[in-house]
Amino acid sequence: MSPSNDKKTKAVHIQDGQIKNNNNNDTTNPDKPLKVTALRYDPEKNNSPVIVAAGTGFVAQNILNVAEENGIPIYHDDSAATLLSKLQMGQEIPPELFQIVVNIYVSLLNLAEEND
Repeated sequence: MSPSNDKKTKAVHIQDGQIKNNNNNDTTNPDKPLKVTALRYDPEKNNSPVIVAAGTGFVAQNILNVAEENGIPIYHDDSAATLLSKLQMGQEIPPELFQIVVNIYVSLLNLAEEND
């Protein structure tokens, strides 16, 4: 199944600008609190992806754990997490942040192709 047709929530743990394997938990940096934002895109309901979960620290780790347990791809990029975490729960991604989301989805598509 192609991620572009997949309506699952996409967990976005953003750190170091790299995609990590879902089972790789070695990306946390003790000097910076972990930030996580989860996106969902359903083109039948929304014009752009929507924030469905966000948090820092303990909450962020719980979001990551749920994503990993459910096989949801994880993308890592500190600056994207910082920008996306400023949005409200349920808010669609605004046009000025589309490029960030495009980068996330392109990376997830590339990862899916590698895994096929």
